[in-house]
Amino acid sequence: MKIDRNTPPTGTVRDWLDARAETGGVAMTFPETGEEITWDELRAEAATIATDLTTQGIAKGESVAVIHPNGLGGAVALFAALYGGFRVTMINLAAGPDAIAYALDHSEARVAFVHPDQLGVFQQTAPDRLKLYAPGPKMATPLHPVEAHDDALLMYTSGTTGRPKGVVHTQSSLLAGGWTVTVAHALTDQDRGFGVLPFYHINGLCVTVMGSLVSGGSLAMVSRFSASKFWQWAEAGGITWFSVVPTIISHLLHGDAAPSDELKARLRFARSASSALAVETQTAFQKRFGLPIVESMGLTETAAQCTSNPLDPAGHKIGSAGYGFGNDARIANETGQVCATDVEGEIQIRGPNVMKEYLKNPDVTAETFVDGWLRTGDLGRMDSDGYIFVTGRLKELIIKGGENIAPREIDEALYLHPDVMEAAAFAKPCPQYGERVEAAVRLRPSSKATAEDLCTLCVERVGTFKAPDMVHILDELPKGPSGKIQRLYLNKLLYADAHSV
Repeated sequence: MKIDRNTPPTGTVRDWLDARAETGGVAMTFPETGEEITWDELRAEAATIATDLTTQGIAKGESVAVIHPNGLGGAVALFAALYGGFRVTMINLAAGPDAIAYALDHSEARVAFVHPDQLGVFQQTAPDRLKLYAPGPKMATPLHPVEAHDDALLMYTSGTTGRPKGVVHTQSSLLAGGWTVTVAHALTDQDRGFGVLPFYHINGLCVTVMGSLVSGGSLAMVSRFSASKFWQWAEAGGITWFSVVPTIISHLLHGDAAPSDELKARLRFARSASSALAVETQTAFQKRFGLPIVESMGLTETAAQCTSNPLDPAGHKIGSAGYGFGNDARIANETGQVCATDVEGEIQIRGPNVMKEYLKNPDVTAETFVDGWLRTGDLGRMDSDGYIFVTGRLKELIIKGGENIAPREIDEALYLHPDVMEAAAFAKPCPQYGERVEAAVRLRPSSKATAEDLCTLCVERVGTFKAPDMVHILDELPKGPSGKIQRLYLNKLLYADAHSV
């Protein structure tokens, strides 16, 4: 099937997998294990399992759980569920037993594909109705008919507050997630991405897996990120681009390993998403490795990417998440009134990649949309060229003495110190101001920097009022499945009680 750069893809994942199988070529390669699978082989395995699930009575649109890290078995299970017209339910392995148990129960899945290393988690969290997938007698049962508007994916948000929400994507919005990436980055059938982010997170699933399917290219997939092996695996996998998150960019920047000249000649670009990339980190990475970083923005609710800088480095605005590719983006308030240029408001998205709903949650679904636009919960401003600059999260704003302080402003100041690998400012409840500013950092192992040094740096950059009263130096900052720092957990981590004063 051919890509129309101006029109979202039509059809279903089944249609696109059939088309790729007919064309042939490698679908995925796995540098850790040496395994490889062609599009034709992937289609054949997916169709066989999909037929078996249908024979076993799994209904069209019913949830099928996948409890796998990145790997061949998980990829086959993913495509089998999509090919059969089921709603693949990707379980976040980093979510913890309570959140996993909730997702398995809430999804109403009756069958699960489980990696051998996750059997203990499955036994601990699975409701009684949920059974391990086991092949049944081979029967020529017709597959369910599948249409573009049918449910395809159920993915639970990280749930930083309250219960996780189950985001539902259709066959068409899932394909649109791969299409927006293909269009923004000019992906072709000659490209090979790097699946280093977990595919139970929307970035890993839509950007790399769906991006490869829609573009007709291929994917090198590894089970996890490793700073020491990243460039080695990238070389072995034959990649031409990769998508990561700011924490990975920082780890690569501060690591000893570097890409070979041959790999650097083959790589077209790196891509950063999931959270804002610090200006200093991006500049230093590009200077050290000579590789342009395309900064972008995405959400589970938008099938990953919703804005991106253009591929051409000449069009990059460092510090910006770019503009909409394949969807519309605007800055508006909660009632839908569009903000003026450079005025802060909420980033809102409308397009073919936007989710269908939150499963079993019509009230929250309704609250999340205004006049057909998805309210992202991210704050930002748009310049006169239409580029969006993310300034923070509505839920993460620090309100000190009635004044709004964007945590990212403090993050940026901390990243100016050459030893800071990770940084996150957060609100600490305070009886005097309501909230005060604190921050947590991870330093290079050999660093001699002190908390006082970092506080002084912030005072110099953002002033005394906004500067953190305390900087905590930690061995590791809490992160979600994509590697995004979870600043809302820092109070609980550091003080045991997130509401203590």
